[in-house]
Amino acid sequence: MKRPTLVNPKCRLYLLASLFIFLFICSNAARVSASGESSVVDGHSLEDIRRGERFFKGLLPFNFKGESCVSCHNILSSDSLNWNPSAMAIAIKYAGRDFESFKASIEQPVGAMLSQKHAGIALEEEDLKAVKAYLDNMAMVGPQPVKPSINQLLIFLFFGMLITWALLELIFFRKIKYRIIPLIVLLASLGYQGKVINEEAIKLGRSQGYAPDQPIKFSHKIHAGDNGIDCKYCHHTAEDSKSAGIPAMNLCMNCHVIVREGSQSGKFEIAKIVDAVDNKKPVEWIRLHNLPDHVFFSHAIHVGSAKLDCQTCHGPVEEMDLMRQHADLSMGWCVNCHRETDVKFQENGYYQTFKNLHDQLDKGDLQAVKAQDIGANDCMRCHY
Repeated sequence: MKRPTLVNPKCRLYLLASLFIFLFICSNAARVSASGESSVVDGHSLEDIRRGERFFKGLLPFNFKGESCVSCHNILSSDSLNWNPSAMAIAIKYAGRDFESFKASIEQPVGAMLSQKHAGIALEEEDLKAVKAYLDNMAMVGPQPVKPSINQLLIFLFFGMLITWALLELIFFRKIKYRIIPLIVLLASLGYQGKVINEEAIKLGRSQGYAPDQPIKFSHKIHAGDNGIDCKYCHHTAEDSKSAGIPAMNLCMNCHVIVREGSQSGKFEIAKIVDAVDNKKPVEWIRLHNLPDHVFFSHAIHVGSAKLDCQTCHGPVEEMDLMRQHADLSMGWCVNCHRETDVKFQENGYYQTFKNLHDQLDKGDLQAVKAQDIGANDCMRCHY
């Protein structure tokens, strides 16, 4: 007598797929949870730290009304510029200081903006000590990790399950009367997965839109836009060097020896510049635009010789509070720019040796000279 099957093959497939997704989510959640565990600051219990976190986020006291600390001092990174110092920046600044100095910074702040922001803040001393313990712990273990999003991965896996079902239905099950239905599901799912793989492969190694948190909050909108400072005043090697250069803090002090409080940033960020100069400690800026090692690019050729505006590659920097990578800096982007860009040819002494092109322009045989006409798209120009 044939033994009955408790679970048919179709149900068994779905159970295995569900188990796989469940184990993936659980392992991911466990990893995030483990990475977010806090250490304990000397002299404070874990409960003190958690209590301080609740006060910082406005969850305590229970009858609290108004803005909490986190309303101004963000814990996680933001895609827009928050002029208030982050919780991590405050934690680092006061990690080695005593409680009295931390208390004074809140109850007796220095500067007009900070005095206005902190007006009306009333916390008991024990509550402030709990907040200080929370920030000290943050300085020790680092910022709160951002939980990864797996929505796109789950969608990708879902379409993978549809592909598996469609293949099994077409080859083995054959339960659906109209064979076109699993065929359409199969082709649509394969099309979606192919599109995702293609897009992600193209993005590999590119970082368009990249906007890291810098050690000092700096607004190009205020400096280059509102105050009209020429880009080459700060990036003074752009016309003569491969790199545009990062301005030294002494150059910043040309203005900030007088300007010690910003209209939006207060004194916190400018004080970092003063501290760097006084202690002769360079600021570790995070590089924003970074080409692969096998690519040669010179600012001297583009800015010094070709007289291109900075905005051609970097976008409207005079409108950016938070500087981000404007273009994808792909090879295709560079090649297309060379094909489409008119060279400032006749009024530029750098191109006077191109006599044949000058003659064609004078005779009217040539309307304009593109960058590719003078060898900009030759392979060896960038890959030598």
